[in-house]
Amino acid sequence: MKLYQLLLTKNECYIVGRAMAPKGVMVHSTAANNPKLSRYVGPDDGRLGKNPYNNHWNAYHPGGNNAPPHAYVNNGAGRCKTCGGQRICCHAFIGKLADGSIATYQTLPWAMRGWHGASGPKGSVNDTHIGFEITEDDTRDPVYFRKVFTEAAELCAHLCKQFKLDPMRDGVVIGHAEGYRRGIASNHGDPDHWMKKHGESMDSFRAAVKRAMGGSAPAPGGLTHTYRDGETLWSLAVKYLGDGNRWTEIQALNGGPGACDPNRLRGGTVLKIPDGGGAK
Repeated sequence: MKLYQLLLTKNECYIVGRAMAPKGVMVHSTAANNPKLSRYVGPDDGRLGKNPYNNHWNAYHPGGNNAPPHAYVNNGAGRCKTCGGQRICCHAFIGKLADGSIATYQTLPWAMRGWHGASGPKGSVNDTHIGFEITEDDTRDPVYFRKVFTEAAELCAHLCKQFKLDPMRDGVVIGHAEGYRRGIASNHGDPDHWMKKHGESMDSFRAAVKRAMGGSAPAPGGLTHTYRDGETLWSLAVKYLGDGNRWTEIQALNGGPGACDPNRLRGGTVLKIPDGGGAK
């Protein structure tokens, strides 16, 4: 991991400076075809490169007209009536530097409450989780995806070590879409929509975080997958073991044909995944 710091000191979130005891990490991706860190982090520090539009998030309300500090009044569309900007700020961004290499920029103190996941009927992820954004390209480049996936796993490993968090524990490392399903975040599909294009998921991401921490996961049977309607044991074998014909290994680890009938699996079932080479 290549970690730098440029705090967004002009952002209202930083100025408010509310403390937060991190209990987890939320992974976001930007849903915009622009992998440059300079789009979101600024001003240029000699590594980021110039942002000709000066529309980075080091502004009181990003996306607005860079007005000085002022009272926020929602215009009904999630933007400020005065400046047209948004109340948004996350703890870090992962993406491309000016030289094309991949890096992470910390943009808020880790123990400061961010404005990254909004809320849902069961509360707000902002109260409990560090949040970071991965800058998307057009989502089709496997080389870029693999680099930022690895960088993100290493960042999560770093944070989990620092705050003594177990990435395999339920609800600790989650994506924005998972936060929405849990009722603690707004309705977004990231980063699932990007990960699935490259044979990954938040389950495999959590396993990568654990490996980056030097842990033993996935030990034999130690990796789990929460089954979703529409999946098959074949597709899971392709995903985790690299060969659909190995679906019977997953079945065997989960009690055999009687207990793990592929025709009777229901969404929400937690399946143990064998440790096997060839996983994508």
